[in-house]
Amino acid sequence: MTTRFGGLHTIWLILMVATCATTWWLSKDSVSAQVGTVAIVLIAAFKIRFVLLHFMELRHAPTPWRLIFEAWVLIATAAILGFYLQTPTAG
Repeated sequence: MTTRFGGLHTIWLILMVATCATTWWLSKDSVSAQVGTVAIVLIAAFKIRFVLLHFMELRHAPTPWRLIFEAWVLIATAAILGFYLQTPTAG
């Protein structure tokens, strides 16, 4: 039980670092708006996958269910980024 508990703390810490990256580093003028937006969406997809696998226990789910959720994250992220990148920018 200690190993699992310690592992979840590590996952939680990774999620917190990713959150800090999106709110502090990428929200500043350190990168362009388009690069920042794409990075934030990719980090969000990474975080969603971690939550699904580690906190919702999908890493132990039967393979078909796990593949469905993995595909959902990938397809949803690709669709969001695809629509965003195809939208003409003002200016």
